[in-house]
Amino acid sequence: MGKNIAHLQWRYAVKKFDSKRILSKDTIEGLKQAFNLTATSYGLQPIKLVVLQNKELQNKLVGFSYGQQQVGDASHVLIICIENHIDTDFIIGYFERVRRIRGTQNEILKPFQDSLVKSFSKKETDEVRTWATYQAYLALGNLLSYCALEQIDSCPMEGFLPQEYDTLLRLNEKGLSSVLVLPVGYRSKDDPFSKMGKVRKDIDESVIEIIE
Repeated sequence: MGKNIAHLQWRYAVKKFDSKRILSKDTIEGLKQAFNLTATSYGLQPIKLVVLQNKELQNKLVGFSYGQQQVGDASHVLIICIENHIDTDFIIGYFERVRRIRGTQNEILKPFQDSLVKSFSKKETDEVRTWATYQAYLALGNLLSYCALEQIDSCPMEGFLPQEYDTLLRLNEKGLSSVLVLPVGYRSKDDPFSKMGKVRKDIDESVIEIIE
């Protein structure tokens, strides 16, 4: 078994963080970079990451997280959000970045740009939000893997009240809606779950190989 698999084995959903230990600025920078490097559909990145390190706000958010104290005790709380407005200007902005970074000629990009603008203009708001939320889950998976490789403890959460988060953190004013929460930090030495074995199916139950 390779070293990276051993790191994934080490990872678990932390139930109790050491509230006195804080992640370094370099560690947080790595998490930000990992988020930004997540693969997203069409490369559009309809997601943003909120990095929260404020114990007063974190403790208030515990009440909007069904009492999960990890939110209050973690070094930082990462909140993955989706953009509320994914319109023509948003899509054109992506293609402008492609032109600036890659120098791709407009005649090559314009057909794809026009196709995406047309496609998204036909989608209902809920359909676009669902699509954007799928991208948030891709980011969560990427962050969890990065955390495991860097030995950063984490606890992915769907169980929270997004509207309350949005109001307290004023995310609506930034054109964002929270969809996932990831407290990060260091596990407490007395978290009993850190000693428990992983409960997973056998490989031959979860993987189907089709080979020649």
